[in-house]
Amino acid sequence: MRKARIKTDVLNKLPLAVDLDGSLVCCDLFVESLLRVFFSKPWKVPLVAVWLLKGRAYAKARLAKDFPPDPADLPYDGRLLDWLRAERAGGRTLVLATASDQYAARLVADHLGLFDRVFASNGQVNLKSAQKADLLAAAFPDGFVYAGNAAADMAVWRRADAAVLINLSGDLLRRAEDTFEVERKFAPIGNTASSLIKAIRPQQWAKNVLVFLPMLVGQAWSNLAAWEGALGAFWALCFTASSVYLLNDAADIDADRRHLHKRFRPFASGALSPAVGLSVGVVLVGLGFALGTVVHVVALLCIYLAATTLYSFWLKRVVLVDVFLLAGLYTIRVVIGGVTSGIVVSDWLMAFCCFFFLSLALAKRVAEVDALEARGGGVLSRRGYFGSDGTILRMMGVGAGFVAALVLALYLQDSSNAARYREPFLLWVLPAVVLFWLCRLWLMADRGEMQEDPLVFAFGDKTSWAAALFIAAAFAAAVLMPWGLRPW
Repeated sequence: MRKARIKTDVLNKLPLAVDLDGSLVCCDLFVESLLRVFFSKPWKVPLVAVWLLKGRAYAKARLAKDFPPDPADLPYDGRLLDWLRAERAGGRTLVLATASDQYAARLVADHLGLFDRVFASNGQVNLKSAQKADLLAAAFPDGFVYAGNAAADMAVWRRADAAVLINLSGDLLRRAEDTFEVERKFAPIGNTASSLIKAIRPQQWAKNVLVFLPMLVGQAWSNLAAWEGALGAFWALCFTASSVYLLNDAADIDADRRHLHKRFRPFASGALSPAVGLSVGVVLVGLGFALGTVVHVVALLCIYLAATTLYSFWLKRVVLVDVFLLAGLYTIRVVIGGVTSGIVVSDWLMAFCCFFFLSLALAKRVAEVDALEARGGGVLSRRGYFGSDGTILRMMGVGAGFVAALVLALYLQDSSNAARYREPFLLWVLPAVVLFWLCRLWLMADRGEMQEDPLVFAFGDKTSWAAALFIAAAFAAAVLMPWGLRPW
């Protein structure tokens, strides 16, 4: 039954207790501490299990001390924070009441400078639900208002004079509104489904069209079995890659929050719980390997998954090794496409791919380094590059691009390769267009106009599409042009 309505001026005088996890901040500090252990010091995971056996409050205390959050980088709910500042300016007593450990809670409280008192778990008592309700009722016998976001907060609202509802929806919102006096309500921002779609990065699936390259270059476009194999490989890589993106974002939450653009990613911004995202990641990798089994590329898929995992955990921090590995991950897509379509990937194609994709990987890193230099320099977070490294990386990338075009030109001069085409002279369009596209790409990178993966950028760029169509037309003409139609 709804409580009797209390006058607004009376409510405004009552102390306001504010929850932390999921309310003041759009994340769970305990879950993120666990992620820090798993990704930064995985050998301590068994120790965490021992801490949990001693109780959740004890585990929270140990994790907060050893793997504390940075309060300056946490994703605060700006709407709630603005309202709290206004209430504080009006003379209202504000307290932070959270099930997070007191060490982490005080870091947040000290950073914000808004709260008169802090109530939190202390290593022995996990201050949640009924325990929190009892403590607040004893601390404020004349009444209080509580701001929370979860079903566990229902027990606190029952002891409070009014409720502030934050990010509640569906049945829980209806129950709270029907049961308690509501002083203020903050509607949910976004939704889990859209955040999950954003986290799995379907736009990055464009890179997996590389599996069709061996089939097209090998002139097997009329082979239905080759198309079926390549399509199976495409989706296997899409699902596997998305699971890796989720894993990578979970590992990089702290670094992403300090990044100019990556701080808006679902995990970093708090729009999606890492627990939910990683659960979906397990399902996706299962689907990927199921398809990989069907098209007989499980071994290569294992290599791809191992390489991307090593990249996420370690190799992304090793200067230059990271870009060579990225180039290798592009190239392995071509190899997988060759295996599933039954087309042998030639040494020429492998050589071209290695240099071409190395150039793209370096372009991606140059864009990040240049952005860092524009903000004042320093070291690129979790990468090891300095803001001043842009010049040498640019030289490497441009050089690799020119070598890729040279490999393509040398391929066309080989008479045994030319014999496979009706009019091989038309293929000279390919190295010219590739060189033009790479030069344009590097010019845009140098101007700071490319802030994403170069291949993903290409799929949204009209000039890149025009270049691709020009190459496709020249290749098709070289293969299909009837004899005797040459103008010379």
